Amino acid sequence: MDDLIDAVQWPAMAVTVAASWLVGSTHRRRRLVGFWTFLASNALWIAWGWHGSAPALVVLQVCLAAMNVRGMVKARPHGGEGGRPPA
Repeated sequence: MDDLIDAVQWPAMAVTVAASWLVGSTHRRRRLVGFWTFLASNALWIAWGWHGSAPALVVLQVCLAAMNVRGMVKARPHGGEGGRPPA
């Protein structure tokens, strides 16, 4: 089981790179897929960090996931500002 968890770092890295590529797209659908892909990468890194006793990595991934959700909310039309358009 340890070898399986240790191997998670490689898929986590690949998913993170793919998510980075997708969120940089000019197409809304690809950015949305990138958002969910980033959340999946956060989960993979948390699993790996938890198993590897890397609390800083776990906290980092939780913070990055929270910022990703915040960015998605603020990127919605009229989102994040109580329904008001941005100034």
